[in-house]
Amino acid sequence: MGQPKQLLPLGNKLVIRHCLDNLVAAGIKDIVVVLSQRESETLNSMKDLPVQIVFNENPESEMAESVRIGLRTLTDFSTGVLVHLSDHPLVSAKTLKSIVQCHLEIPDKIIIPQYKGKRGHPSLFPKPVIDEVFEGLNLRDIKNKDSGRIRFLDIDDEGVILDMDTREDYEKILEKIGTR
Repeated sequence: MGQPKQLLPLGNKLVIRHCLDNLVAAGIKDIVVVLSQRESETLNSMKDLPVQIVFNENPESEMAESVRIGLRTLTDFSTGVLVHLSDHPLVSAKTLKSIVQCHLEIPDKIIIPQYKGKRGHPSLFPKPVIDEVFEGLNLRDIKNKDSGRIRFLDIDDEGVILDMDTREDYEKILEKIGTR
């Protein structure tokens, strides 16, 4: 797309700021942002937020490595980990609260939101389950390892399935928020 997705404008703020503002609005306290680059624009967009920033210095690594880096910063008190990618900027704070509430009710399940039957993001993993990334598994492997430990949560938020993998995806998201 010519620049990092998280730095694309979306309305009056950057994509990453949409994601982080909704996490904060949802009441999520321990927010760890894993960045692949020390870009000043990205860092400046987060300077007033209660987030911890860590870096994956290997931009060629798979996403599981970024998850490992983020997990190393968590306290032992964390019961679950919400993995929220910045290419899903329209996930609402209400949806994030619903995912967390579902985790509180069934803390041993991987919570995957779905919109009209289509699986979406972000997913919330019980801490002991996501720690399996340290065994060399990626998130897809962990989800596929045992379908009995997954709970699909029906959500009335199309944002969980709207990602930005292509320029066309980004244009669609711009249309959704009316800033195209």
